[in-house]
This record gives sequence, structure tokens and C-alpha cells, in this order.
Amino acid sequence: MILSGLKIENEVKKGNINIYPFKKELLNPNSYNYHLGNIIYEMIDDVIDPKIESKYKKIILTEKGYILKPHRLYLACTKEKIGSKKYVTQLIGRSSVGRLGLFLQITAPLGHVGCYHNWTLELKVVEPLKIYSNMKIGQVTFWKIKGKKIITYETGKYNKHNKPYVSMFYKGGIK
Repeated sequence: MILSGLKIENEVKKGNINIYPFKKELLNPNSYNYHLGNIIYEMIDDVIDPKIESKYKKIILTEKGYILKPHRLYLACTKEKIGSKKYVTQLIGRSSVGRLGLFLQITAPLGHVGCYHNWTLELKVVEPLKIYSNMKIGQVTFWKIKGKKIITYETGKYNKHNKPYVSMFYKGGIK
């Protein structure tokens, strides 16, 4: 079951959902808008090989913005720290940004229970697109878990990172 915006607000007040900074005006009927942080990584390998660590160029976004190019993968992060020990997070795009040709969270929108950090975002564009630090780029939804016992992801390899984080698939994914 997805939480309503009002339920998200109430759960933030109770401490069951953590969003920092939290601003009530960013609530939607069943989600919360989040912003783009100021660091992005442009993946620079000619061929991304899952057996080896990817190379990237670090870019600091300024008020001038930065133009994303098609046929490139970019990793960014949320400005906000987001998470919950009670609910599953799902980071998804905003329709207004999708209409600009930006694919956000290409294959990994689901966050695990117990994570609280700035989330890595996967970005691809159809056409060149200028992005800016602090732009409203996506929305997060919260889902109730069914089951008797909740197992949290507090020690996973992608937990607690507060900047974009490249794939660690090369550390045991090919076997």
C-alpha cells in the first residue's frame, strides 16, 4: 500500500520517515518531491564492463548548470537525505522532467528499508538537456511492508553514501 502525502507528513513528524530537509510544500497527493544535489558523475568508459570498476568524471554543478548529453550515463544524488526503518522508499521521476527527455532511476527505483542517505540517481537523456543543482528532479513514494518481520538493509554495500556511488557489480556480480 502506498502512503498518501498526508500520511507521509504524519510519519515524518513521528520519526518513522526521515527526510532532511523536509518542506511541507513539496508534498504531493502520494509522494514527496526531491531535489538534485550538486555533484554528478559522468561515466567515461568507452565500454562499461561489469567485471571492472567504472571510470567517471566528477562534475560540480554551479548556477550556470550543466548540459547532459545523449548516449552517456550520469550518476547524481538527491539533495535530501531520505529513508525509513518502517517503509520501503521508491524514487521515481516527475512527469514534468520526463517531458524534457530525462530518464531518471532507469532500473533501480526501489530503496531498502533501513537506508537513510542521499540516494544515487541514474540519469540518461534523449536530447541534450541542461540541469541545475537544487532543481526538483524526482519524487519519492513510501510503501508499507507486509510480513511478520522486517529485515533492514543497514549494512549493505550501497547504504549510507551521501554522494553518487558507482556500481560495485565487479565485486562478485559475475559468478
